[in-house]
Amino acid sequence: MSAEAARRAPIMSLGELVRAYRLHAGEFGQPVALSAFALSPGETERLFSAYEEDYHISRFFRFSEGSGKRFSINGFSATHVSIDEEIQTIL
Repeated sequence: MSAEAARRAPIMSLGELVRAYRLHAGEFGQPVALSAFALSPGETERLFSAYEEDYHISRFFRFSEGSGKRFSINGFSATHVSIDEEIQTIL
């Protein structure tokens, strides 16, 4: 794996991310603080930015701002994410 590919490799797979999301959210569609994923700020921003860049994945993600730690997801400020149940169709 090249250094560039290693830099872009997801910190966790999409399946792992969805499982972690459901653990915190209880059900799809509920907002979860990005800080709840227990990653460093840089890891959180890289992970969610990478998935947000992929059209087939990003259409299931909803980022929002509320109270809590702010992160830059592809240049946009976000504190929370919710994931649509239909993401299961690509897992």
